[in-house]
Amino acid sequence: MNCKQGWKALGAAVALCCAVGAQAQGVLERVRGGGPLVLAHRESSVPFSYVHEGKPMGYALDLCLHIAEVVRKKTGMKNMPVQLVQVTPANRIEMVKTGKADMECGSTTNNAERRKDVAFTIPHFITGARLLVPAASTVTRMEDLEGKKLVSTKGTTPYKAAEQANRERLMRIQLVEAPDHEAAVVMVEKGQADAFVMDDVLLYGLAANRPDPKALKVVGRFVTTEPLAIMLAKNDPEFKKLVDEEMRRLIVSNEINAIYDKWFMQPIAPTHRALNLPVSYLLRDFWKYPTDQVPF
Repeated sequence: MNCKQGWKALGAAVALCCAVGAQAQGVLERVRGGGPLVLAHRESSVPFSYVHEGKPMGYALDLCLHIAEVVRKKTGMKNMPVQLVQVTPANRIEMVKTGKADMECGSTTNNAERRKDVAFTIPHFITGARLLVPAASTVTRMEDLEGKKLVSTKGTTPYKAAEQANRERLMRIQLVEAPDHEAAVVMVEKGQADAFVMDDVLLYGLAANRPDPKALKVVGRFVTTEPLAIMLAKNDPEFKKLVDEEMRRLIVSNEINAIYDKWFMQPIAPTHRALNLPVSYLLRDFWKYPTDQVPF
């Protein structure tokens, strides 16, 4: 190796070390240095994370904003900026994985496949995927969709579960991907799909906010079990510990109940109707021993 090649090699090594160092910087360390806390939200995951009149809101976003205050106190950065960035089901994991968002505040399922790329805190909701169909539909279960069209949202676990069930049971269901939940509901309303498979709580929320809520109904057994949790980057133990501890404190102290009731038991935008969904027995039992460890 000549002198010129040696300097090039040294320069490459320095650049690599800088890149690794930047990537290894934790959220709290960055905030202490004056950086923002970046919260990812969704557009139409009612009531978890959605946009109304240009303002992001929802149950999961409220939890994230509460945690943001804890981060502010922990770091001593009274003027810590909080940035909100909108994500989709298709890009939400990549946004967190690559550090473009510190927390994804939505309706994302914590499962083994996703834990390869990202981390999760303690679940704030447990649900399961069911079917949204027109009120006059005779469909009551997945098997009734043989030879018919089923829509789900791109990049979601219900879509993958429906795809697997369709393949294993040879039901000849025509599966269609929608870019977001809103588009999927519209397809059912317009007769472009016979059913929409998604977490039932989201289906209830979406139906309640349609011009004619009674024109749709939720049917069928759970196709999946979905523990929904705030998503975090992997390999940032200091930040995850802070988030986990605050989520656990909210649950054990029952403070989370007031936040839950605000979004599931009280009237909410945009229609100012209440979903009237009390804490399920699954979630109530899970919250007795709150943990980020889920058996899925």
